[in-house]
Amino acid sequence: MKITSIKSHVLRYELDSELGYSQQYYKHRTAHLVEVQTDEGITGWGECFGPGNIALANKYIVEKVIQPLVVGEDPLNKEYIWHKVYNLLRDSGQKGMPIQALSGIDIALWDILGKKTKTPLYQLVGGKCNDQIPVYGYGMMLQKKSVDELVELFKEEAKQIKSKNFKAMKMKIGLGPKEDLKLVQAVREVIGKDFKLMVDANHAYNVNDALYVGRGLDELDIFWFEEPVAPENYDGYKELKQKINTNIAGGEAEFTKYGWNELIKNKCIDIAQPEVCGLGGITEYLKVSAIAQANFIPVINHVWGSAVSIAVNLHLLTAQPDMPGGLFPSKSMLEFDTTEKNIFITDLPQEDFSILDQVKQNNGFASITDNPGIGITPNENFIKEFEVYE
Repeated sequence: MKITSIKSHVLRYELDSELGYSQQYYKHRTAHLVEVQTDEGITGWGECFGPGNIALANKYIVEKVIQPLVVGEDPLNKEYIWHKVYNLLRDSGQKGMPIQALSGIDIALWDILGKKTKTPLYQLVGGKCNDQIPVYGYGMMLQKKSVDELVELFKEEAKQIKSKNFKAMKMKIGLGPKEDLKLVQAVREVIGKDFKLMVDANHAYNVNDALYVGRGLDELDIFWFEEPVAPENYDGYKELKQKINTNIAGGEAEFTKYGWNELIKNKCIDIAQPEVCGLGGITEYLKVSAIAQANFIPVINHVWGSAVSIAVNLHLLTAQPDMPGGLFPSKSMLEFDTTEKNIFITDLPQEDFSILDQVKQNNGFASITDNPGIGITPNENFIKEFEVYE
């Protein structure tokens, strides 16, 4: 079997209302799908992390930089292909967009292997360790409103997320230390003290401000404080980890086994959040997960994107062993977007693939199917409707 072509599809549509996080507000939702075709008629699908115009840049890397390096290769030689591309790009792309682009291609190669062998992805990466995965909802995005207005919006959204049977929820912060603690306290009060709550700063703070916020989060029994400082600031992560009790989570902006080795070696995080669509794909994710396990760090995947990303992560979590093991282990969770309806999740797959329905019906849990590969196939008519060619 040979790779004959690689197509890149950037999808975009306008949101009803503007949403944001600590770095920017946005009015459009994007997704970047990768389609790898073979001479046997088997097509694999993957996804690249990266919103907005980043997706357009990654599209160029996929089609104009990486595709010429791998057309004609056997798609089952995933390890060889990964290192061939990385070695030829490493002088210019050890992190960032080249690795995001490679991630989508690598995921598609695993999808091809699953379809070729008629095997679901979770079996290919180790087999079933979990019959079902707890799901947490993330929402409560920032908006261009006053703190008091956001307090009321966040309280209402938190109630809605809890009512849908999610096992936990995550909110955005990044307005400023005092304003953020006001938001978190309001959400904590409305959902109760026993419901698991996480906060995501998207690296908004310097160390001193992060310490101030972190100590406040300690008082509110927050499960994790995500990306408190810039991802390059290993010393800052380490200091926060030493000085506050709330779990420090991070890693969505870390790349490859090399970057993750440094993050973990420097004792930066309590919870690892690898982004499989960004760090180098499934081939590299498995190595990152092994490094985390060897250092007894729980892995709770970062998930952003379309139904393709969600399906891939559900497979990976299904195959993930408990860390640590025991009769009553703390299970990893699937991250799920609960903001304004995301049609790249609900309407993209040809198959029936509703995480929301599963969460509601199964008291907060979701399960993967035994369909081969990643288990879903994007609808080509849907892709044509929302694809952009800028």
